[in-house]
Amino acid sequence: MRSLALSLIVFPLALLAQEPATAPLVKWTDLATAQTAAKKDGKPLLIDVYTSWCGPCRMLDANTFHDPQTAAYINANFHPVKFNAEGGDPVVYNGKTYSNPSYNPAMKNSRNGTHELTMAIAPVNGRVAYPTLVYMDSQGQVLTPVQGYMTPVQIEPILNYFGSGAYTKQEFAEFQKAFVSKRK
Repeated sequence: MRSLALSLIVFPLALLAQEPATAPLVKWTDLATAQTAAKKDGKPLLIDVYTSWCGPCRMLDANTFHDPQTAAYINANFHPVKFNAEGGDPVVYNGKTYSNPSYNPAMKNSRNGTHELTMAIAPVNGRVAYPTLVYMDSQGQVLTPVQGYMTPVQIEPILNYFGSGAYTKQEFAEFQKAFVSKRK
């Protein structure tokens, strides 16, 4: 009887331990879906270029993209895309198919070949780094890649610059001088 009671207590706890800690707050999609939607509604794209082995990428997910205010702003003002920079799946971007000819499935959770799309959209001065957030206009043209981990406070003015369309009217430095945080 004691073991039955213990089983009834422990078994549900073991099931809970199998569930993911938290569901993503940002409503990620794939690039093709985001581009189609952006052409209809005019919202820009935000592409999180990450890798499976990247510590700062995991921090960006856990700290920044799980911040409710940041996630809500991204969902309302962007078509967010999560893109594995070293993944093996072919991706169509602006009508061209990009692949990763160096991809090794046996190394999917470690360093792998760099996807051709990564090199097309994410380099800064010819180099890629992870994470990189690529901001694109609604027509799929790269506005700018921004490399490195950012906290919700650090990313807020950048998100607002592109999400509000201010990038069409002024340079970021000018925008940043007048920016007032709306964080609560």
